[in-house]
Amino acid sequence: MSDVSQNLQLPSLESAIALSGSKEENLALLSRHTGTKVVLRGQSLDIRGQEKAVKRCFRAISFLQPYWEVGQAISQPDILTAFQAIDTNKQDEYRDLQQHTLAKTRRGEFIRAKTFRQRQYIKAIQKHDITFGIGPAGTGKTFLAAVLAVQALLNDDVERLILTRPAVEAGERLGFLPGDLQQKVNPFLRPLYDALYQFIDPLKLPELMEKGRIEIAPLAYMRGRTLSNSFVIVDEAQNTTPAQLKMVLTRLGFGSKMVVTGDITQTDLPTHQASGLVTSSNILKSVEGIGFCYLTEADVVRHPLVQKIVGAYEAFESRHAPKSAPQLRRP
Repeated sequence: MSDVSQNLQLPSLESAIALSGSKEENLALLSRHTGTKVVLRGQSLDIRGQEKAVKRCFRAISFLQPYWEVGQAISQPDILTAFQAIDTNKQDEYRDLQQHTLAKTRRGEFIRAKTFRQRQYIKAIQKHDITFGIGPAGTGKTFLAAVLAVQALLNDDVERLILTRPAVEAGERLGFLPGDLQQKVNPFLRPLYDALYQFIDPLKLPELMEKGRIEIAPLAYMRGRTLSNSFVIVDEAQNTTPAQLKMVLTRLGFGSKMVVTGDITQTDLPTHQASGLVTSSNILKSVEGIGFCYLTEADVVRHPLVQKIVGAYEAFESRHAPKSAPQLRRP
């Protein structure tokens, strides 16, 4: 069967750059995924290959048009989700995903779900008072929760934003570190600060913290409290013990939301210690009002190599995991 070709004239150089990606990595992905040859010359895109493959590639590019026609950057997860929509006949769901922008960063970048599971995760947080987001690094668990939390705070839907995580590396005993409490815990809470800085001026963050609108603290400091009218994010929950996670879950007060995130493949607890995230997920999976979202390597929105690294580790660990290790039972 002879090859066919199809040409697409892009409306601007900005749209060509958005579609091709850094070093034309998006075009390379389109080629690999369809078996076609995709070449961009200026604003002219040529697709060559077998007829069925060319049509599939062109259809994926058409699905991505709402992004590239306005010069909006396209990531590899965007492309893979477009193919998933084609293969599973989820065109309407994909359009819904494209049309919903969560927020705009201080730099003017639009934040949106890039995969179907990320969209389900966002909907679960909006619907439930407690949501578990479980998956590998780079899937947007903490970042998307922080986006929704900041929105709730700035819209006065909640009075406080509370971000907490276990300081496992210091065994929750921080006294030997230099400085005051905030200086002691900052190294463990840095990822949470990074998410906040996308939306809140770093110069304004201390003022919000001083007023109690934003609180960032280690998990141990949640004991004995009732967290009302708050948006609570419990990060790195795989490093909690069952007792610790039960403690923080039962702190939830009226008018509050809680998002618990973690990666069960990166537990830093001693080998004999059960993870609170695994235990709580198995215990609470049937409790009405609690949402569970499971993200995978397909939802990784970092450097393409991160997705490959996650996949390689998952494959290795599934072959070598001890039979006695506690397993997360998905609903």
